[in-house]
Amino acid sequence: MTSSVLSLLSAAALRENYAAGIWRDQTIYDIVRAHAAARPDDLAIRDSYRTFSWQDLVDAVDAFAADLAGRGVRPGQRIAVWAANRIETVVALIAASRNGFVCCPSPHRNHTVAEIAELLERASCAAFVYQSGFGADADQNDILAVAEKLPFLRHVYELAPVGPDSAGRPPFDGLLDPAGERPGPPSADPDRVTYLAFTSGSTGKPKGVMHSDNTQLVSARAIAAAWDLSADTVTLSLSPFSHNLGCGTLWTSIVAGGTFVLHDWARGDSLVDRLVETGTDYLVGVPTHAMDLLAEMESRGIDRFERLRGFRVSAAACPEHVAAGLLDRGILPQKGYGMTETNGHQYTLPGDSRDRIVGTSGRCCPGYELRVFDPDDPDRELAAGETGLIAGRGGSLMLGYFDDQSATEAALNADGWFLTGDLGSIDADGYLRITGRRKEVIIRGGHNISPNLIEELALRHAAVAFAAAVPVAHDRLGEQACLAVAFEPGRTVACTEMLAHLAAAGLSRYDMPEFWLPLDDMPLMPNGKVDRMVVLRQVRSGAWAPEPVATTG
Repeated sequence: MTSSVLSLLSAAALRENYAAGIWRDQTIYDIVRAHAAARPDDLAIRDSYRTFSWQDLVDAVDAFAADLAGRGVRPGQRIAVWAANRIETVVALIAASRNGFVCCPSPHRNHTVAEIAELLERASCAAFVYQSGFGADADQNDILAVAEKLPFLRHVYELAPVGPDSAGRPPFDGLLDPAGERPGPPSADPDRVTYLAFTSGSTGKPKGVMHSDNTQLVSARAIAAAWDLSADTVTLSLSPFSHNLGCGTLWTSIVAGGTFVLHDWARGDSLVDRLVETGTDYLVGVPTHAMDLLAEMESRGIDRFERLRGFRVSAAACPEHVAAGLLDRGILPQKGYGMTETNGHQYTLPGDSRDRIVGTSGRCCPGYELRVFDPDDPDRELAAGETGLIAGRGGSLMLGYFDDQSATEAALNADGWFLTGDLGSIDADGYLRITGRRKEVIIRGGHNISPNLIEELALRHAAVAFAAAVPVAHDRLGEQACLAVAFEPGRTVACTEMLAHLAAAGLSRYDMPEFWLPLDDMPLMPNGKVDRMVVLRQVRSGAWAPEPVATTG
């Protein structure tokens, strides 16, 4: 079934962005095909076992797009991908650009079968690509058994894990119809929705962010130009395609025409060795990745890399000492800011001063702009230098939330500025300093954890009267989740029992609380709701001491 979705795309936006050159009459597939025509044998993408030239990539995209079309998948319909970081996801994303499908790579390794089933149903996905044995509860539940019952699914592609025997294997090997039809002409519309990313935000209810090729390419083109990325650049993304940062890095590499390296090695394997082996020039990840790199360099006595010259650190606030540590080792940090809704529009520049690189999140790319508004009156703009609610608008802004017009409208102020929920200030030169966030999401190593969801599930336990999930600072991960609870009279529950209850209720192990705080009395607001900010202040001040419930890395 196709879906008619309301979006923020307008004739005025089209005229303005095309006239400014921010949007162009070129799809992502067009860019890939142009590279293949000019340099067919140059390396486009690689993982630990497979390498693909630009021509290999175009051939794989054409074959997959034709297979989908042959199975009745039409432009505008959704394709979901639930797999480890692998080339098949890249093929699916570019096939969406080619044929006007809408690719959703949001399913993550920490999702459960139940969560993926809900996403497939919400998006009415016509095709589903998944890797066997992948997911938070794959050892207990079978996604295929659930997916086959969904009436709108036309086809399911089951991928085997990639390993040493995968060398030379084409994407979707053995899964495409050998008698399939030849690919039809590609889409010539870079303004239709081709990318759908679900983000939990702060409410726990995933919202589907819609983007076109043009909205995704704004920051990709700008970063490639500002950082002089070219066909000689080797880019490695440590963020998976289930995160917008991973997809945005892919687009940047495609625009530059260089080689994209997938992060698919096992946890605990050496990042330093991978950087040397691949000859990486430009690295992208979250602050936790930067901390891990610095720690490994220190432990191995490595002072400099021969090729690595830039590291975009985004998805969460990068501590100043981490940015300084990269600079001291000859790695230029590209401190960034952005959201799934806005893409990676903000970044520092190679020529910026040390103070700006360490202390700010840079300035906007061409085609996007930020303003700061009064948090209590989002329609009232504040002066330069004042701290307030960060809002933005421009060519890289999403086209709206999928099938959720009310959420789309609520995200904008009266003048169409997208309200990020983050607090900060912008100086006279346009450099952003983030001071906090108004929304209550907990960010653990770049992964968003919804406190609302943890609280909702905790309250389902008969012994719990009140619950509050708050962040606890962590040097490497940034934040970890702490669950504070107050019990019903005469009742109690042990931490281990609560964790088992949360798991049984469907909470992913990646979202589990790592600290436990039982309270005699929970602070409440006058309306009877839990005052989460009081809990947070007491924890931060040391007045209340949560108990660690697990050893984490």
